Amino acid sequence: MSESTLPDLPAADRPDVAARLRDALLGASFTADGLLDLLGAPAYAALARSETVPALRATRGDTPLEALVRLFLLQQPVPHARLKDVLPVEECLATGWLVRAGADELAATVDVRPYGGPDGEDWFVVADLGCAVGGAGGIGRGDEGVVLGVGGASTTLAGITVRTPVASALDLGTGSGIQALHASRHAGRVTATDVNPRALHIAALTLALSGAPAADLRQGSLFEPVGEEETFDLIVSNPPFVISPGARLTYRDGGMRGDDLCRTLVQQAGERLAPGGFAQFLANWEHVEGEEWQDRLRSWVPRGCDAWIVQREVLDVTQYAELWLRDAGDHRGDPAEYRARYDAWLEEFEARKVRSVGFGWITLRRTDAATPSILVEEWPHPVEQPLGDTIRATFDRIDYLRAHDDAALLEAHFTLAPEILQEQVGLPGAEDPEHVVLRQRRGMRRATTVDTVGAGFVGACDGTLGAGRILDAIAQLIGEDPVLLRDRTPAQIRRLVEQGFLEPAG
Repeated sequence: MSESTLPDLPAADRPDVAARLRDALLGASFTADGLLDLLGAPAYAALARSETVPALRATRGDTPLEALVRLFLLQQPVPHARLKDVLPVEECLATGWLVRAGADELAATVDVRPYGGPDGEDWFVVADLGCAVGGAGGIGRGDEGVVLGVGGASTTLAGITVRTPVASALDLGTGSGIQALHASRHAGRVTATDVNPRALHIAALTLALSGAPAADLRQGSLFEPVGEEETFDLIVSNPPFVISPGARLTYRDGGMRGDDLCRTLVQQAGERLAPGGFAQFLANWEHVEGEEWQDRLRSWVPRGCDAWIVQREVLDVTQYAELWLRDAGDHRGDPAEYRARYDAWLEEFEARKVRSVGFGWITLRRTDAATPSILVEEWPHPVEQPLGDTIRATFDRIDYLRAHDDAALLEAHFTLAPEILQEQVGLPGAEDPEHVVLRQRRGMRRATTVDTVGAGFVGACDGTLGAGRILDAIAQLIGEDPVLLRDRTPAQIRRLVEQGFLEPAG
């Protein structure tokens, strides 16, 4: 299907109407908190899965909020009489937010979903009808240019983004504009790009309806809309990363072979970053027979950048194909066509010797360091969002460790990071534990095993004594040569600092 099958969008050049509509929505408590109060937690959670039946049952009354939920979230026609005192109906009709449905009913032309900002902001994310929730699960329409709302990938990227104040930010592949909306809180200038002109239109609506500053909207693929000399302090992208045998849906299929789109995005980002700037992406990558996936990703990192790459999930090729066929709703169509598309997907993977596909986060920071740091790890365990501060602190620690050789490390003072638990593991009744585990209760929620020296060292790190003096005291207690202990312990200290268990004092 072509983009022409999609309905016309509201006018993006009438911020006055968007402001009046916003005031009306807020006046009726059409907010994230208001929906939770009205629908209850189960029905509210079901909406996030694109399940509407519980919300339909919860909105059988006659309040203004129930009418707005049915109109903008459930795509139900609502009698004009129920809306005339709630919304600026005539302005919404004139600018395309609403259309007439029958003699005395009105219908929405776009999906409008309340979205709570990180500091309690009442925002609204606009999307195509039936597409308020992004991500796998069947979006309900297969139009090429369809624009989805907020899904799990969108909120993941928003949560991991470093939120320090910056002069300029770039949201590459903006879609419904959710990343640009977040960036507007801490960036003096926001540029948003997309290859899909419909997405740019909807992003403008999202920003206007949320009361956020307008962004500089540019059409084009990857960094094409950005000037050759233009740089940014922050670049974020939830790109069309799906590895598919043919581009079908603009929002997910990038049209390049394999994982070339993600690789190109990462490789080209370095020269677009200002010194000290961050670039943060969600990405898929292939696990190719005969290659280490970590080495493939290290080769993507541009010169002059530190990188932290985290693989969150791995799917074999059959699981991967099924996931994205369901995303497009193909499982509900013709069985023969579904099987043909499934087979084409597996044929493509087999031709490139792809055995599985990884999904995760890629963070770059422009440092121009002589010896860049590239961390590549697998971490499928639960984390605590938002992680932006954790990610920024990780790169601060990379700087610290790069600037301190082992001798300087032994002179330094450290403190134990907040909310670290120590667990002793061993058989009941044993005099000494088999090993000691340190566990974080915040951020990445890492766990690491330390030996008795490491446990004693961490326990003594309150910032008052240098690392070397602590080791000398431990050596005296256990009867070990302090010179040998000083020689073998810095590697363990580096690991504990790198992973965030220890912090440099001050």
